[in-house]
Amino acid sequence: MVANDDQWGAHTQKKKTWYLTTPIYYPSDNLHIGHAYTTVAADALARFHRLYGDEVLFVTGTDEHGQKIAQKAAEAGKTPKDFVDGIVAFIQDPLWKTLKVSYDRFIRTTDADHIEVVQHVFKQLLDQGDIYKGTYEGWYCLPDETFWTESKLVDGKCPDCGRPVERVSQESYFFAMGRYQQRMKEYILSHPHFIQPPSRRNEMLSFLDSGLEDLSISRTGLSWGIPVPDDPAHVIYVWFDALLNYLTAAGYSSPSGQFENTWPPDVQLVGKEIVRFHTIIWPIILMALNLPLPERVFGHGWLLIGDTKMSKSRGNAVDPLELVEKYGVDAVRYYLLREVPFGADGNYTEESLRLRINVDLANDLGNLLSRTTAMINRFAEGRIPSLHTQRREIDRLLPDLAAEVYEGVENAMHHLLISDAIQQVYRLIRAANKYIEDRAPWKLAKDPAFREDLDNVLYNLAETLRVVSVLLTPFLIDTPDKIRKQLGLTAPIKSYREAIFGQLKGGEEIARGEPLFPRLDLHGDKDGSEVLTTGALLPNNPGAKAEPKPDGGTPGTEREGTGTVEEIGIDEFQKIDLRVGTIRHAEVVPSADRLLKLTIFDGERDRTVVSGIRAHYDAGELIGRQVVLVANLKPVKLRGIVSEGMLLAGSHGDLLSLIAPSTPLPEGARVK
Repeated sequence: MVANDDQWGAHTQKKKTWYLTTPIYYPSDNLHIGHAYTTVAADALARFHRLYGDEVLFVTGTDEHGQKIAQKAAEAGKTPKDFVDGIVAFIQDPLWKTLKVSYDRFIRTTDADHIEVVQHVFKQLLDQGDIYKGTYEGWYCLPDETFWTESKLVDGKCPDCGRPVERVSQESYFFAMGRYQQRMKEYILSHPHFIQPPSRRNEMLSFLDSGLEDLSISRTGLSWGIPVPDDPAHVIYVWFDALLNYLTAAGYSSPSGQFENTWPPDVQLVGKEIVRFHTIIWPIILMALNLPLPERVFGHGWLLIGDTKMSKSRGNAVDPLELVEKYGVDAVRYYLLREVPFGADGNYTEESLRLRINVDLANDLGNLLSRTTAMINRFAEGRIPSLHTQRREIDRLLPDLAAEVYEGVENAMHHLLISDAIQQVYRLIRAANKYIEDRAPWKLAKDPAFREDLDNVLYNLAETLRVVSVLLTPFLIDTPDKIRKQLGLTAPIKSYREAIFGQLKGGEEIARGEPLFPRLDLHGDKDGSEVLTTGALLPNNPGAKAEPKPDGGTPGTEREGTGTVEEIGIDEFQKIDLRVGTIRHAEVVPSADRLLKLTIFDGERDRTVVSGIRAHYDAGELIGRQVVLVANLKPVKLRGIVSEGMLLAGSHGDLLSLIAPSTPLPEGARVK
């Protein structure tokens, strides 16, 4: 036990605070999107628990000692402290500030209270015989700052990073981990949720079965580190130093009582490459200190570029600040949290980021808000109607689903299933979009007998958006308030219970605003003009290329160097059968992010057209619209669907608009 004096009192467990940590990052260079992935995920968990009513301590920081930092600093012509100070300043602001990371403590291993904790723990373990002095002879990996015995090397190289190791022989202090091997194994077996996901747990059990050796925890000949108490020729091994940051941040050295309210950590998030340090070495240190172990250590996967881990040394790192500047903080946070199931590896591509923005944020969420506020303006004089008795079963769909989603998000977040939680929210968003199609408020508005039905539909949609604004609060920063502002709501969100359906009061005056997320040009030309690959012809767009026909031909060819379409005669133009048609049905093509399947009546028959406009139009809002159809285009099969025509649309930059007659015309009317 820790000595019972004024500062290092015996720690009884009266825990009140929900304690969350990220790994502390090694500031040998600026951080990349992979580091942002871990920290934004932690931030989402912290925000959820604050919303849920928990007192939260969310800690992140930097691991600043060690030989590699000393070498990097020397190469830069700086002292180690000056070198890390510059990088740490960048991490705090602009990086974490821009990504809106709401940490409660940013800890640095150069902080005075941390140095005090490390030296105290070292001396205590030395005094009780868990640390002893000996001679180390073996292999050392400088990039990972890790010691290895001969038996652990793989093809003579570091088993973690695959890079060369160097032979070292020196006096060293050792931490007697071997004596805790069986106890550690029994703990993992008896606490199945300690290591998550389960695949990491199995890896650690296998590692323990291979034998646990005592750990060299000091170096000589190195000044950049925390000195061993009473033996300044040694500095404490960087990993032993770094792991103790979690004790420091929890108030281990403070007599204030913070530690009793905080320890142990509820969740410790780490990358899968450092799970061994956090689930073997770290808990054994705590066992030696007779302190409770963390509730859960979660080893998440990597963001990959192709099949390769992202890193500065490989030259494939992505700067999160550039992405935020280009797409906005909410779009980047949404992508990081939604794209990859938490715990698994995931592939990063900018194309997948842009698709998420267009399909999930601009189309599903943004379009729901836009359509709802437009209909409230049009059919309810700009005020949210009061709710009447919900007489129709279909009008119970959104309230009932909202209750399911409320519990689903809560359950997913408590189980660290962040991507699943967001998918739960999108069940509600997509159901609301379908509800618009099914209830067709524009039809209800034509008959005064359906006034109460219309009011209920508009209320249900507005209330769904209010609920969504609460549910999205842990994940997105600005979007929830933007949704609420357009609904005429000004009160800040304070509690997760505000996501219970039915709390919206009728009569609120809405304030319809700009789209939440402008749609992006996914297939832009150099001048930003969009070329859709299926289902739409883009005429009268200066500089735009001609749309390829499904059979591989093109309606025209470009004059070399002019960027304009080659002139044709009237006879050639008259070969194109352009007709006015009305969209009778529209649906999403499964597993195709950009495609909609449309049924269009052309005056003679219904025909199917597959169109690449999903990023710009919701299926429901297209029903009843008139369009201009290329009716004599050779049919082609797309995603197993025979497409019998092409729509005309104009596009420039991030704008796309289907071409339609300004005054309704009979279906089949020719466009000349």
